[in-house]
Amino acid sequence: MNIDTFAVIGGDLRCAYLAGLLAADGYKVITSGFDSTDLPPCVTGCTNPAQAVSLADFIILPVPVSTDGTTLNAPFSRVRISIDQVFNAIKPEQRIAGGAITEEVREEADKRGLKIMDYLKREEFAIYNAVPTAEGAIQLAMEELPITISGSHCLVTGYGRIGRMLSKLLVAMGAHVTVAARKFSDLAWADSQGCRTVELANLKHAGVFDVIFNTIPFPVFNREVLAELDKNTLLIDLASRPGGVDFNAAAELQIKTIWALSLPGRVAPKTAGQIIKNTILNMIKEAV
Repeated sequence: MNIDTFAVIGGDLRCAYLAGLLAADGYKVITSGFDSTDLPPCVTGCTNPAQAVSLADFIILPVPVSTDGTTLNAPFSRVRISIDQVFNAIKPEQRIAGGAITEEVREEADKRGLKIMDYLKREEFAIYNAVPTAEGAIQLAMEELPITISGSHCLVTGYGRIGRMLSKLLVAMGAHVTVAARKFSDLAWADSQGCRTVELANLKHAGVFDVIFNTIPFPVFNREVLAELDKNTLLIDLASRPGGVDFNAAAELQIKTIWALSLPGRVAPKTAGQIIKNTILNMIKEAV
């Protein structure tokens, strides 16, 4: 696949940095949807997203591509950019990639015979993205807690990529870390890394914690489990939609909860942009 020109359409600071990083690598980069943020001079801005798309070999859409199924996620755009507007300008031979592609968006692409790839589902993206997510979660906890991480009692639910990285960093900072997971193999790994462990089924009896980090994207913290938490516990939900917390029940029970979506884009946008860039270039290499 011979790619000379990228179009970066919409997105947050991650995508703004992504555009500059691609241009620094020698690619021609055209952007649209970044009216209210600065871009490097090596990037060509275009007010018309359809025109930007028509000039590119590869179109990069944001993460998530859309939050409502009809408009592109473009927080720096002065006008709404519809998915129809973008997709209608793309030819079937062009390549498209986006993050967290919903069924609605994929169906719109399919109607037009367009092939859209999800870079969020790539393994290397998930692995590298775990670092800024874990660091951002700890930053949130440090800002919200009246105590230091060192010596605090932390619970991490789930021991996937983010759970592993987060537990490792918390242990290194001197926290007392408990990991709750379903798989016994995960519990064994957590134990070998210096963490206490508890089966997810026994979460109600896990103990008292200063902060809980949830990484599991299904309702782990329902009303029954939330009712057992100490009222001073800080609950940070890192899970993607629909999340792992009954937020209405948490509010009624006065459990302070933060749903920390898209942390890499908020706390380390340049690093996050680099991760997207590397992932997309890997996708292109695989298609050659």
